[in-house]
Amino acid sequence: MNTELIEENVHRLLGAMTGAATTAMVAVGDQLGLYRALADGGPATEDELADRTGTAARYLKEWLSQQAAAGFVAYREGDGRYVLPAEAAAVLAHEASPAFLAGGATITRGWFAGIDRLAEAFRTGDGIPWHEQDTAVFDGTERFFRPGYTASLITEWVAALPGVADRLAAGGRVADVGCGHGVAAILLARAFPQASVYGYDFHERSIQVARQRADLAGLGGRIQFAPLDATSYPADGFDLICLLDTLHDLGDPGAALAHARKALAFDGAVLVVEPAAEDDYAANLASPLAAFAYTASTFQCTPAALAQPGGVALGAQAGPAVVHQLARDAGFSGFRLVAQTPVNVILELRP
Repeated sequence: MNTELIEENVHRLLGAMTGAATTAMVAVGDQLGLYRALADGGPATEDELADRTGTAARYLKEWLSQQAAAGFVAYREGDGRYVLPAEAAAVLAHEASPAFLAGGATITRGWFAGIDRLAEAFRTGDGIPWHEQDTAVFDGTERFFRPGYTASLITEWVAALPGVADRLAAGGRVADVGCGHGVAAILLARAFPQASVYGYDFHERSIQVARQRADLAGLGGRIQFAPLDATSYPADGFDLICLLDTLHDLGDPGAALAHARKALAFDGAVLVVEPAAEDDYAANLASPLAAFAYTASTFQCTPAALAQPGGVALGAQAGPAVVHQLARDAGFSGFRLVAQTPVNVILELRP
């Protein structure tokens, strides 16, 4: 065997293990508010950070050392304090930042917790129903996508759909299908106070959380959430139907699009947001996010789809061409790439 290639693979795996270890430390820092304390209070020794956060300095010494080794915080030899640079704070501390990713990193907690169940699914070929995932998967998924929705859903994506924002501002109807914890529905209700906003999801726990979030936002009377799937919500003439990071998780995405076609008002639009992917498989593998995206697809997207009627299981890296074909088969003649981010493609469907 080629010993240089063996060493290369050793270093590749050590890098992956270091990434997993660092992600675990990020989850600790996020849960305990350590990043926020450094961002808000400024540089600190382990003792000073312990006083700010009510944690033990001895543990903080190890955590801060790992974060310094990972490059997230800087150690100042002169006074022994640790600094969280503003650029790192935007990613790790400030949830309102469009670059915030620490919350989304916690999704890996759910993946590790589900390894045994997933291994059994590999042997049987069975799906894993969404409601049987570890709760860290639900919360991590929300926190992974929330910054992008907050930054772009209203001002960029909906704004790019001709006529839609005007109709919602005048009192139109919008449905968020696969609404999860209600992040997008709340953003839509805030942006369009005259619109009727509906959120649908077959996961009962998510609907309960969404209702609580809407109440906390003072919008409980403005948004109607219901535990309905992508083919059973009312076909009530919606001006906008959103399928945000949802279509590839469905057992029958074609049926979901066909139902959306029936549920649209005249000249309405469907906004489909899917994980960024190439249509060419080889090009997809070269993407810097491919390894992460295929992990998400293996642990949650594909098992969820296989557990539903239809069992199509597009996976998280199907690509826009697959969505385009599904849309044509469902009766949509208009298909347009509206925008693209590092993690998503944003598509407009029109009948």
